[in-house]
Amino acid sequence: MTTPALPAQSALRRRIIPWLLVAPAALWLFVFNVWPSLNTLVLAFTNAKPLSGGHFTGLENFGRMLDDAQLVDALLNSIVFMVVCLPVLTFLPLLLAVLVEKKIPGITFFRTAFYTPVVASAVVVALIWSWLLSDRGVINGLAQEMGVLQGPLPFLTDRWLLVFSAITLTVWKGLGYYMIIYLSALGNVRRELHEAAAVDGAGPVRRFWSVTVPGVRNTMLLVSVLVAVSALRVFSELFVLSNGTGGPGGRAMSLVMLIQLYSRGFYGHFGYASALSILLFVITIGPMLLLARLSRKGA
Repeated sequence: MTTPALPAQSALRRRIIPWLLVAPAALWLFVFNVWPSLNTLVLAFTNAKPLSGGHFTGLENFGRMLDDAQLVDALLNSIVFMVVCLPVLTFLPLLLAVLVEKKIPGITFFRTAFYTPVVASAVVVALIWSWLLSDRGVINGLAQEMGVLQGPLPFLTDRWLLVFSAITLTVWKGLGYYMIIYLSALGNVRRELHEAAAVDGAGPVRRFWSVTVPGVRNTMLLVSVLVAVSALRVFSELFVLSNGTGGPGGRAMSLVMLIQLYSRGFYGHFGYASALSILLFVITIGPMLLLARLSRKGA
């Protein structure tokens, strides 16, 4: 026969056990998220380098941004990336989701085909695209064989062609991911609304704009923010397509590539790279605040 636990001991267990359960996750979060973020904030106000701790320099790193021509190019490239990807990856996956939502024979094949690029490694996919878009690649080779081009197009050596090649790669790889998000949202759109609209004489296009789009409005806002943040933080596509150089003169770099450039090697500038990271954080927080405002308006 066991002795029942004392009320004080039971209360103590109820207080301690939940903390013990969340302790591993909390420790992981602190070590790999909170501490690096705090350390970045501190380093942004120093001239720290890999082999030296550096010392406090105030706002010197932030003032340096005003005269950094590479930063201007990187910001422009990242903004162009976002401006182009945002509408395309917000609306095109929705259209695909509407198409593959229909229960017809063979539709599973198309769902799998659209989603396959998502599960592939971004680096591997970018390497394949590098092979396709190089001067001696498949696309230039076929175009010249067919007489469409007299010489190869510099997809990987011209600044803007390189940026838009990376945008095309990003759109192609991201379509399936956002399509799945929309598929889950379309399941919550009431069929009765489509049936009522059809009875009133609305065609497929009219039902799409009057029923489907309002029904997935919140999901569209979520997808828009995800696309905007991902576009501003683009790295792998531009890095691999440019072979790590950032294009001619480094003018096709993204902001993340510029941060990586300043933080690598024995002579890296951790202080300036940290300041650029804070700038990137401030820029990417904008779409999230916009989502919150639009959600309140919708409510």
